[in-house]
Amino acid sequence: MRAQTPSAVLLAAAVALTTLSGAPVQAQSNNYDLIGARASSADSELRNRGYVSGNGGEGRNNSRYVYWRRGDDCIQVLTRDGRVNSIVPAHINYCRGISDSSSSGNNTAAAVVAGVAIVGLAAAIAAHNRHHDDADRNHDDEYSRGYQAGLYGSDYDDRHETEGYHEGYLAGESEASNRRHANSRWVRGAPTAAQEACSRRADDFQNRPYGSSVPVGVRDLGRGEYELTMATGAYRSRCVVSASGEVRAMNPY
Repeated sequence: MRAQTPSAVLLAAAVALTTLSGAPVQAQSNNYDLIGARASSADSELRNRGYVSGNGGEGRNNSRYVYWRRGDDCIQVLTRDGRVNSIVPAHINYCRGISDSSSSGNNTAAAVVAGVAIVGLAAAIAAHNRHHDDADRNHDDEYSRGYQAGLYGSDYDDRHETEGYHEGYLAGESEASNRRHANSRWVRGAPTAAQEACSRRADDFQNRPYGSSVPVGVRDLGRGEYELTMATGAYRSRCVVSASGEVRAMNPY
């Protein structure tokens, strides 16, 4: 049996989250100057900068990832062959359980936002691999690294660019844009029941995990009906729905 990769762990964690809404949170710093450093030296420097290490796991090709926390700043550090391969911002929920006196603590909203990122990443990797005829695990790790960087607005890491990282970064940027539109005042003005019903129907329509689709546009059709433009990654669809959440039609965009 093949070992689970970080992306597989993310997908498993997503099952426990049932209510998904919110927007990405920026990390406070990037620490990119530590990329390429020996793992032991990077660990010492991160502690000097006020970070505390926590949970992590093993990856492929002699790699390991660990989450570090400093207040509300949470980062994932990936090491390979004893050196730092990448440092990407992560949501504070990934640093749950790491003791830090300056932290503001975890709450339901943090779990919800992390759930959005988890499901979006899992769905993006699955769709990407279907397009590329089941890409290998190392490619998945690089795609995940790029996706998280694009989602959280990090600078593009052109010093450690790979095909997987590049494609993941573009997908992460697209998902960040979807979430921004979904949380605009105009879109959030549509009835909640209508938004939730169309999100579920769009997930089914695009064959994605629940929580992958969000409304990015809305048109009031009158008589208590709305047309919502749904975004599922880079794909779009149109959902005609009543204010009470009864879907009348679901069509490609």
